[in-house]
Amino acid sequence: MHRYTGMELTIQTPALLFPAVSLLMLAYTNKFLAIANLIRKLYSDYEEKQQLHLLYQISNLKRRLQLIRWMQVMGVASILGCVVTMFFVYEEWQMWAKLLFAGSLLLMIVSLVICLVEIFLSAGALRLLLKDIEEKEDQHQQ
Repeated sequence: MHRYTGMELTIQTPALLFPAVSLLMLAYTNKFLAIANLIRKLYSDYEEKQQLHLLYQISNLKRRLQLIRWMQVMGVASILGCVVTMFFVYEEWQMWAKLLFAGSLLLMIVSLVICLVEIFLSAGALRLLLKDIEEKEDQHQQ
């Protein structure tokens, strides 16, 4: 009588995540750099004009930078887990490989969920700017 012990994890399975994680990390880094540059510009503008709405924007961007940092941390931890999983498969430690690969997948899920939160924060900030422009346009037309 043969008992089913589950899927056999091969070394190629965790390796499948490398291209996806690499692209995600590139996208996360680009977001980080764009926001960092925007913060520098807003800070410079605030130093010149002392406008309070710039402080709100800087605060929002600071929060987004923190989220992006956690997205990156979770993504790097995920890929590191995949590399160690490949070592475990190589050593034929299937149970540990499966557990670590599952953990790596969970870390990637966390990274993607944080990315969604950051996207919603970004969209909310843009909505406020558009609303401000519309209100100024309405006042100008009156």
